[in-house]
Amino acid sequence: RERERSEASRKMGVEGGDGHGDGPLFETTVAKGRTAYKLFAGSVLVGVCLIWVYRATHIPSKEEGRWAWLGLLAAEIWFGFYWVLTQSVRWNPVYRRTFKDRLSHRYEKDLPGVDVFVCTADPTIEPPAMVVSTVLSVMAYDYPTEKLSVYLSDDAGSELTFYAMLEASGFARVWIPLCKKLELEPRSPAAYFRQTSAPPTDSIADEWWAVQKLYKEMENKIDVASKLGRIPEDIQKEHKGFLEWNSETTSRNHPPIVQMLIDVRDPNSLDNEGNALPTLVYMAREKKPDRHHNFKAGAMNSLIRVSSEISNGQIILNVDCDMYSNNSKSMRDALCFFMDEKNGNEIAYVQFPQMFNNISKNDIYGNSLKLLSEEHRGSDGFGGPLYIGSGCFHRRWSLIGNKYKEDYKENWKSSGNKKMKESTFVVEGKAKVLATCIHEDNTQWGKEENHRSRPRSSVG
Repeated sequence: RERERSEASRKMGVEGGDGHGDGPLFETTVAKGRTAYKLFAGSVLVGVCLIWVYRATHIPSKEEGRWAWLGLLAAEIWFGFYWVLTQSVRWNPVYRRTFKDRLSHRYEKDLPGVDVFVCTADPTIEPPAMVVSTVLSVMAYDYPTEKLSVYLSDDAGSELTFYAMLEASGFARVWIPLCKKLELEPRSPAAYFRQTSAPPTDSIADEWWAVQKLYKEMENKIDVASKLGRIPEDIQKEHKGFLEWNSETTSRNHPPIVQMLIDVRDPNSLDNEGNALPTLVYMAREKKPDRHHNFKAGAMNSLIRVSSEISNGQIILNVDCDMYSNNSKSMRDALCFFMDEKNGNEIAYVQFPQMFNNISKNDIYGNSLKLLSEEHRGSDGFGGPLYIGSGCFHRRWSLIGNKYKEDYKENWKSSGNKKMKESTFVVEGKAKVLATCIHEDNTQWGKEENHRSRPRSSVG
């Protein structure tokens, strides 16, 4: 919307479908039958205008019935205007198709760093076991682990959520290699084991059952701790992070907490097959009763700053803690748009509408969000739909106050990931400063440099 996509961008891509070569990384096609629909819409518009004319020229001259007539005229004008507005998302719907094999062929060694933000705010409403499953689903993306960093923002500053993340960091050592070995989908362990009751092949049955058992044990330990409302003392001694909490810590009043549970630089941060694990960071930004925290937007701003100190990925994905990833290749789909040589520089964010399970056939409450899936195609034809709050990939460049430039080209070969030389302890200390309440005072954060910055174009 902020910048209308060029006609070439809408109609490109019919060439080259072999998956390699010099073709585009994505193609855009316009929905069929547009001429017929526009003729139909034009006939409806003529009918609406004729009704308006009739109502305006046949107002009763006598008092009887005049106000009812004028009321009907006002209603018809309003509903006619509303109908005209709805045509904006039906006039030019477009469909996108990505070529992930071309992306791998050209850029596999130069893929950018990606920072994934998962947000939670209340361990009672959003159980830590559920949050952990979401975190594990994004840690297991089909993406180079050394370029993937996952951050959890815990606005409640809950010791229970931190403990759950600590358990997840251990379980990831067996879960991620199993996912990649068997190409499991979805990669949320809760969703996967709920849908699948037996291993896909007998050759790996023993390992599959062992991983399932470990998951059940982890889930049970997290649930027990959540019900007790505290962490056993023997567990608290296992990690220095628990020292951040004391008797005065509450969800509305706590200091900034940043703990790197998995550091990709650590030679011991490996899975059970000897492969590197993604960086995993727990963050609870500082909260004070007399300071407005700006809810999720404030958490996202803190995550942007903290991640810039640790990994500084060029792409940022934000996910709500109750919405796991059901497609391990979606990250590569998004990069096909960002890294396209011809039109990628016009795109600020790429988003994936939510999908819901256990929906009845009639879906009387609209839980499947079919509206977003359908209407966003129409918005996409005019520069992109609104940001829907979750499942969205952003360019970091577009979130830190930069203005759109026609000639801007991202340097993908120089990865955004920081080559940190400091120890984990020093990095955590620097990151804590960025998560304090006062950091945004007298700055452009929350005004120009924040999660609410207006991007130039988007893909839904």
